Amino acid sequence: MSVSPWRGRDLGTRTVAYTERDAILYALAVGARASDLDLVYEEHLRVLPTFGLTLAQWAPDALGALGAFDVTTAVHGAQRLLVRGPLPRSGELTTHARVAEVWDKGSAAVFEVEVTSEYFVATWSLFAPGCGGFDGDRGPSAPARAEGAAARRLSVDTHHRQAALYRLLGDRHAMHMDPAAARAAGMPRPFLHGLCSLAATTLVLAPSLGAHPAELAELDARFAAPVFPGDRLDVTALPDGNGAVRFQAWAEGRTALSGGRARFRSAPPTGGHPTQEENPDA
Repeated sequence: MSVSPWRGRDLGTRTVAYTERDAILYALAVGARASDLDLVYEEHLRVLPTFGLTLAQWAPDALGALGAFDVTTAVHGAQRLLVRGPLPRSGELTTHARVAEVWDKGSAAVFEVEVTSEYFVATWSLFAPGCGGFDGDRGPSAPARAEGAAARRLSVDTHHRQAALYRLLGDRHAMHMDPAAARAAGMPRPFLHGLCSLAATTLVLAPSLGAHPAELAELDARFAAPVFPGDRLDVTALPDGNGAVRFQAWAEGRTALSGGRARFRSAPPTGGHPTQEENPDA
C-alpha cells in the first residue's frame, strides 16, 4: 500500500473573531424560528455547536488552494463533529488544521481535513475526482442505514433564500449562488450547502429525543445527493441509546444525508418518547 504525499500535511493555525450577531445569523440561516429565543435573541443566547464549522471552513479551502485537488470538481462528501464544550456567545476561536488521511477510491481520492480547537474537533471528507489511483487504502465502508420499526419520521422545510443567507457565514463557493457555476459543477441550479442541510436536520432531531440542539455532542453524516433551496427533507431517525440517534434524509425522493448519527448531552438515556410524525413547525 502506498500513502498519498498529502497525508499529514499541516495546514496551519488561524484565529477568527465572531460576535453574538454572527451566531444569531447562523441560527436563522439553518432554520431556527423567531420563537427559538435561546438561539436567536441575545438575552437568552445559546450558540449552536455546528456554528463552529463555519469558523473552520478556511481549512478545506486552504487545502484546495494548495493544489491538492481541482476545486471546481471536488465535493464535500461527509462531515464529522466532536464537541468538547459549548462555544462562547462571542469572542475569538483559534483552530489548527491538518490532512489526517487520504483514502484511495480508484478514480478519486477522499481527503480528510481535521480541524481542532478548544471547543471541538471537526473533520471534512472531501471527494476529489482524478486524485486516486496511488495504490492506497480505500478507507472505511459506508455506515448502516437508519431503519427499523421504531424509526421516527421527521421533516425539515428549507426555503428558497437559504443558500443565499447561509453563504454570508463564510462558505461563498459560487456553485451555491451562481447558476453558471452550479452547471459547471454538474448541477442543474445552485444547491444548498451540505453543512446547512445537516445543521437544519439537527434542529428537529434534538427535540425528537427530548434534547436541546445546543447540547449536540457528536455528529456524523455523509452527503449523498444535493439539496436545493425550497426542498423538503424527509428524515428517518432511529434512537440508538444514550442520547444518540441514527438518521438519514431524503430530498424530493433523493437520499440527501446517509449514515447519519447524532448524540445530544441533554437527551434522556432512552431517547425520549417516540412518535410517528414530528415537525416543530406544525
